[in-house]
Amino acid sequence: MTASDTHRAIEAVWRIEAPRLIAGLAGLVRDVGLAEELAQDALVAALEQWPESGVPRNPGAWLMTVSKRRAIDLIRRNERLQRNLAELGHRLRTEEEQPEPDEIEDDLLRLVFTACHPALKTESRVALTLRVLGGLTTDEIARAFLVPEPTVAQRIVRAKRTLADERIPFEVPQGAELAGRLSAVLEVIYLIFNEGYSATAGDDWMRPALCEDALRLGRVLAGLMPKEPEVHGLVALMEIQASRSAARVGPSGEPVLLLEQNRARWDRLLIRRGLAALDRAEDLSGTRGPYTLQAAIAACHARAVDPQDTDWVRIASLYEELARMSRSPVVELNRAVALSMAYGPAAGLRLVDQIVDEPALKGYHLLPSVRGDLLFRLGRRQEARAEFERAAAMTRNARERALLERRAAAC
Repeated sequence: MTASDTHRAIEAVWRIEAPRLIAGLAGLVRDVGLAEELAQDALVAALEQWPESGVPRNPGAWLMTVSKRRAIDLIRRNERLQRNLAELGHRLRTEEEQPEPDEIEDDLLRLVFTACHPALKTESRVALTLRVLGGLTTDEIARAFLVPEPTVAQRIVRAKRTLADERIPFEVPQGAELAGRLSAVLEVIYLIFNEGYSATAGDDWMRPALCEDALRLGRVLAGLMPKEPEVHGLVALMEIQASRSAARVGPSGEPVLLLEQNRARWDRLLIRRGLAALDRAEDLSGTRGPYTLQAAIAACHARAVDPQDTDWVRIASLYEELARMSRSPVVELNRAVALSMAYGPAAGLRLVDQIVDEPALKGYHLLPSVRGDLLFRLGRRQEARAEFERAAAMTRNARERALLERRAAAC
């Protein structure tokens, strides 16, 4: 194996093993930032040694052993942590000792909830989650969200400092606290997926790598929390949405809207996985949560081989149920689209006009975009053109702006 082959192997191993490695170390040292530093030290050691010695048979265990040695050395050098040495020494009787699978899963679950702790701001949760669970570099995170790399680095540093300063326990909350914390975890994962699925800004309509990272995190969480219906609901939603990725972008990178997509290009394997996850979510709970409801809506599209077969009446009903639960103007906007498809554009426009002055929708480019489409279908071309032009001026995504400008010109 050449040196370049070894480096590619190390990159692949790191992507797979980093979350488990950091989780296991955080469980020992009770500090996410320190755990990441120790894991990075092990990565450096691998980069130095593996090109000569070769990739070990169990690279994850090798990295963990090196990290644990560094942890012991650090604790011995730091008088403030001497009280932990006896406990740590007991847990590390032999350097080659392998953690049990259940122990690894417990540590991963604690790391998920620690990275998404409500004490952190949403953008810090996203950055820290992608860093320690997704294995992304600060440069990759910065490019994904179109922010300067120093900004991402500062968010991660502040997040680690907050967790340390506030002595956030490295644990999964119990009882009533679990529901609130779990919703924060799911929100972060879905936020990452959405940014990949419809990029907020930049030249690309989609960023598939972010969708893949979010899906991987969701699947890991579903394996760790198999009895939580909304975890499966979120995974179902992401699987079904991701199934359309190849059909959502044209030959030149331009957006292709849902009703114009070639459904033969939808990934049937992802659809089957999504529908299976939706079944699990619905079997586990008599009351559908917001992610399960959204997955049920996505399933209506996935089951329609032809756009004409879409059950818009059911979709409108599901959106009504979701609106009662969330009280969100964005959900109401989506419900207006479903109503227009089920009962005609006039029905959708009536609902849009009821929410047009909602403060939460100020600056939201999809409001004039949807309104423009409804006006176009009603034959009110001049009004539609003005709405499409307004939407084009508001969006920060170049591909989406070009699409809206074409729609305005078509009026």
